[in-house]
Amino acid sequence: MSTVINQSRWLLAVLVALAASQVFGHGMSEAEKQAITEGGNLSYIWIGATHMLSGYDHLAFVFGIVFFLTRFKEIVKYVTAFTLGHSVTLIWATFNAIQINYFLIDAVIALSVCYIAFVNLDGFKKYLNINPPNMIVMITGLGLIHGLGLSTRLQQLPLNQDQLLMNIISFNVGIEVGQISALAVMLMLLAAFRKSHIFKNFSLIANYGLVLAGGLLFLMQMHDYEHSKNPVENVASVESELSMDDFQQLSDIDGTAEVQWKESINVEIPARGEKEYKFHLTKAATLQYSWQTNGEKLFFDFHGEPTGDTTGFFKSFRKNTQSQSSGSLTSEFDGTHGWYWKNNSAKPVVITLKVAGEYSRLDLKKKTTHNSID
Repeated sequence: MSTVINQSRWLLAVLVALAASQVFGHGMSEAEKQAITEGGNLSYIWIGATHMLSGYDHLAFVFGIVFFLTRFKEIVKYVTAFTLGHSVTLIWATFNAIQINYFLIDAVIALSVCYIAFVNLDGFKKYLNINPPNMIVMITGLGLIHGLGLSTRLQQLPLNQDQLLMNIISFNVGIEVGQISALAVMLMLLAAFRKSHIFKNFSLIANYGLVLAGGLLFLMQMHDYEHSKNPVENVASVESELSMDDFQQLSDIDGTAEVQWKESINVEIPARGEKEYKFHLTKAATLQYSWQTNGEKLFFDFHGEPTGDTTGFFKSFRKNTQSQSSGSLTSEFDGTHGWYWKNNSAKPVVITLKVAGEYSRLDLKKKTTHNSID
């Protein structure tokens, strides 16, 4: 009995740890972004596979699907239903640039983990006194939701518009490679446990653990979703990471309509593309700015790079996703200062940028690859 209790505590700790790490599970590192930008379709396959293997909510859902399946035919049937579901929405949503707040979609995915575990625990009959919905239909439907989550994350990358469909398909192939690899390990572990006298206890612990992990993930994602709805809060959270010295260098402009703008510049960001626009500022020079798009929100990084630096260093002053921004910067070093904009939508976005101050234009109006350094 003590052995079972110890195993229960160990499994519960693992599940809670996985729940906590899910906050980072879907994030794309800068190295991954660089690889997928510069590489071909093989890079997309590799990124898809590694992304799936770090997607703990997707893996937890698959684990729940196969938990009580022993026949190969049944395993193939249910896993195929999930694969078709998430493949359809991954391809469709990415190809059409349809995005959903990733905190919200991940919260729903977390509930799907709770659902599959609840089914495994026979919860519909035990607690609701009803038969569960058709399993194939539910797994396919939940797979569609998982695909939206995968698509939302994929669209954070600078996809190649000319080879968009092949990029998406390659990424999806990688997802399936990662899923099959993880599934093979799951089935071997489950087969080993099925032969043990503690499998009944293990199944209860594992599925109640999945319910707990899914519930924790849901609460964390909904907490982040609430914060993500308020762009003012997002700006404040970014600026709160700056030091007091940084606040002396960067400030918002009150009453931008009263600023005597030196010039107005139009910058077009292509569909699913990115651009940098830079000015040269000497040390202690001031740049006042105000920009807005024609409606679409863009990710932006307002940053500067010292003149003569050969290490690749640059300093970010403000990062966010918005349709407009304004402020005033007093340069703390001689160098280039300006914006990197990323357009995740399926249509071009035009930015109207107004500036004033002590600067010279560099007119870097070309597509660039930008790696953010915190």
